[in-house]
Formats: sequence, C-alpha cells, structure tokens
Amino acid sequence: MERSTTHPSRDEGVQKIAELIKDLRIAMFVTIDERGIPNSRPMATQGEDFQGVLWFFSDRHSPKVRDVMNNPQVNVVYMKSADESYLSLVGTAEISNDRERMRELWSPWMKSWFDSAEDPDLCLLRVSVSEGEYWDTPGGKVASLFSLVKGALTGDPGDMESNHGHVRLR
Repeated sequence: MERSTTHPSRDEGVQKIAELIKDLRIAMFVTIDERGIPNSRPMATQGEDFQGVLWFFSDRHSPKVRDVMNNPQVNVVYMKSADESYLSLVGTAEISNDRERMRELWSPWMKSWFDSAEDPDLCLLRVSVSEGEYWDTPGGKVASLFSLVKGALTGDPGDMESNHGHVRLR
C-alpha cells in the first residue's frame, strides 16, 4: 500500500514544522565537506518560533563553518522516536557575526562551550529553509503498534498511515 504525501501551503507547512520542532532542540546538522562527503553532528537549535529560518551557535574555526563556506547547502534533521515524528529540512546556511542577534539567542547553558555572546570565536549559522519533509504518526508508537497488530490479525492495514508531507518554503 503506497502512502500519500500531502503538500500543504507555505503557511501551513511553516506551522507544521514549527509544531514538530517546538519540543526538539537538538538536530543533526549535515554539511558537505571539501571531498563531497556528508558530515553530521548534533547541534542545538536556538530561538523559539520557526518562521522559515533556523539559528545555531558555532565556533567560527570549526569544520562545519568551513564546510558552509565551501558549500552552503545543508540538511537539518529532527527526530522524536517516542512520538514517531521525523523532520528533514533542506536549506542554505550562512555565517552571521551579528552580535545583537547572538545576545538575543544567548542562554546560560551555552557557557559550556563559549564564555559569552561576546566571545570572539562565536558565530551564528543562519539556515534559510527552502523545503522540508515530515513524517508524523498521530498517537505515536502506541497507535502504530495497535495498527500493526490489527493489520497482522485482520490482513487490513486500516489506518496505519502516518502524516507525510512535503513543504516548499521558497
């Protein structure tokens, strides 16, 4: 049985993406290095409301910053396995030295990596999201398990479908 994919409007898509990442602060941030090899690393998303842009703090001398300078196309992946929610965002990253924005986004737990928002090695990675794809199972694992068991017993997959959507933001 083939699953259908929805294509919500930009505004609906932004709302759905914001809903999915609301409780997910850590993402896998994927860049492409100079050899063309994808590199993934966990990074904390900064800021509260998603409106098409994601923010991440970074050390300006890190390999990921070098990767972004060479190839600004990135993939940002979120996952919440307990709810069976998955989100993959594609966009263009740029390095920002905006100290005012750093102060706005700064939180005390960032002191584990940087002295302050004034740290000269600190920069922001600003990702303008161009599109996203999500898979979201209403009811999470319990609903999925129930549907799987029901389907195995009856041979009818019923409502095993998850919400799958593809959103273009630009």
